[in-house]
Amino acid sequence: MEQDTDKHTAVSAESLINILDVVYVHRKTSDGGDIYLTEYGLPVAQLLELDNWYEKEWFSARRTRLEGTSAVYRVPTKEVNGRSLELVVKNCRVGEEVPVETKTLLEFINTEFNSPWEEFALTMEMREGKYGPRDLAIRTQEPLAIYVPPEKMQLWQSGRSREKINRIHARHPGIELDILRQYKLIYGWIRGRDVVEALSGLGLSGETLLQAVTPLNRKALQDMDRKGYTVADMKPCHIVIGQPQIEAFEMRATEGAAAQIDYLNGLMNEGRYYIVDYELLIRTPRHEEEVGYTRRHSYLDDQRDRFTSTPLPAHLSQTAVYGVPYIHGHVESTGGRLWVVGRNARLFDYFLPERWRRTTNWKLSDHNEVYYTLTKDNVHIVWKESRVGEGPDAGGKDRHVREIEEYGFNSPFEEAAIAGELGERGIPTVYMRAIYMTGSAKVEQSVDLRRFRSHEGLRCPDGSAVLREDRNYITVRGYFNGTDTWVASRQGQLCRPVDLQKALEKGLLPHGQVEALYDAVLERMHAAGFDGRLLDLTDLLAALDPDGEFITGTDGMPQVRICNFELVRRL
Repeated sequence: MEQDTDKHTAVSAESLINILDVVYVHRKTSDGGDIYLTEYGLPVAQLLELDNWYEKEWFSARRTRLEGTSAVYRVPTKEVNGRSLELVVKNCRVGEEVPVETKTLLEFINTEFNSPWEEFALTMEMREGKYGPRDLAIRTQEPLAIYVPPEKMQLWQSGRSREKINRIHARHPGIELDILRQYKLIYGWIRGRDVVEALSGLGLSGETLLQAVTPLNRKALQDMDRKGYTVADMKPCHIVIGQPQIEAFEMRATEGAAAQIDYLNGLMNEGRYYIVDYELLIRTPRHEEEVGYTRRHSYLDDQRDRFTSTPLPAHLSQTAVYGVPYIHGHVESTGGRLWVVGRNARLFDYFLPERWRRTTNWKLSDHNEVYYTLTKDNVHIVWKESRVGEGPDAGGKDRHVREIEEYGFNSPFEEAAIAGELGERGIPTVYMRAIYMTGSAKVEQSVDLRRFRSHEGLRCPDGSAVLREDRNYITVRGYFNGTDTWVASRQGQLCRPVDLQKALEKGLLPHGQVEALYDAVLERMHAAGFDGRLLDLTDLLAALDPDGEFITGTDGMPQVRICNFELVRRL
């Protein structure tokens, strides 16, 4: 497909956005929405303007629905400067149930639809073909753009399962799931036919057709596996033969069906076919393990150097809140915002919510919404829903009801600042990594507005408020398994955290020693200018080394690390 319509389209640095290692040009659309153009979409940006393909009458009259379980359409663009394009437009199904057969579901038990950014990133990665044999390439459609309409759907329009959404909400309370936000992925159309169409044209059907397409499907899966990828619902109709080869296939009609089937098999063996449909595209476990290992170690190196400035992409900015430096940027997948602690811009992508919000997690507290998860980049994190603006739970979750009513919960930015100050004064804390503000309005109404008023003067680089009453905030911190420097130099088993309450209950530490450790932390905090009297035993972590022994300080006592700052006060 030739793409030279807008080859010299001007691009401002401010419009360049890098999401999961894919660079997009971000532009506002004529309807107030957003479009993200890839390197393949930018040269044909004029053809991708909404009026040229998504204008209501044009789209309704000229779209052709393609076979499959999702809403996928083929539609031509209007002619611009004597040219037009054939597009494939599909709605992203992130958050919906995956309708695959039982056998496949059992094999890919945790399969989820890719987010639009993940789908494009994986498709681009597979196109580049850096992994696996160099003499093998997997051909795909060209990912042109992601279009995000300005309006949000009603739940009944979204096609998403309320039961599934409720399950996800139960696993991830307070996290924006974008279930009402629509994403349209735009690909280039491949002229040709899929192998099912081609063989059906020979008069094959039923068992005969199945026998013919099964080896073709198997060959495509084998090739993808060698390149480190698989598709959870791979079907023969996802294998497309290009138009020149289809014409040669049809010219063999006089040779008989057997010869034509042999010709298709020959094309498959030569890699002369395309794979389409990438919403369930994933890396193979072997490939994922290698990528995860590489990204985790790159992450650990960058985290160790998080306060060292790196080149700043145009879509990110450096800022500081209460003296804590952050890399700040919009979260394009949710409309939210993200502040990543430090000055190292390479860390930003690791904390995008799509990297951790749908991974399996474990609740770490019976009293608060605190969860541990292993991100898609193989990074161990703990995320916690901020309670800023909330009142105390008089039903028993909060022991210090009167004090909380008097003082209130710290904002996530206050928490990060307090953690940083304590660390600078030699009092061990967990590492604060990032703060995420959701894109959608929170359901519950804030009852304590004091923090929102006291933060009114704190602004993002674009002038908007840092702390908004109508948004939820999530703090992301490290899962303590050793200091950053120590972990970055280690392979294999690391430290294991255990809070003082669990250490007491499991008999790892005697009651007297737990009390002494608790009192020592409060005394050191007081000397540093902080009041920690509202901390519970669950808010203090000790750590076991790989041999099961407590990591100790210079005094020989288990080293204790503060992991909750929502009720820590400055004196």
